[in-house]
Amino acid sequence: MKAIVTGMKGSKGRLENGQEYDSTKVFLQTRLDDSKGTAKGYASVEYAFGTAAEYEKYKHLTFPFNADVETETVTSGRAMKTIIVSLVPLSIAKETPAPAKVS
Repeated sequence: MKAIVTGMKGSKGRLENGQEYDSTKVFLQTRLDDSKGTAKGYASVEYAFGTAAEYEKYKHLTFPFNADVETETVTSGRAMKTIIVSLVPLSIAKETPAPAKVS
């Protein structure tokens, strides 16, 4: 699918209990459900995308940017979640200019 990547966060370290963590979270612009007439516009939704090494591959880019994103639904046996398995930047998204001030 084509998506706008609004942000990305890499995280790697060790908790006080000794458990290690290593992940990247990607935030994609997602249309709000307006079917009930109580929401409009977009929100950024967080998806898991591999280890912190993935963040290192994209941190030089200017955000937001357009990308081809491949997702997969996985389960632990109890809960389902959608993860990103591939992300290919297409072009840098143009920021929307601020509205002109009215005098």
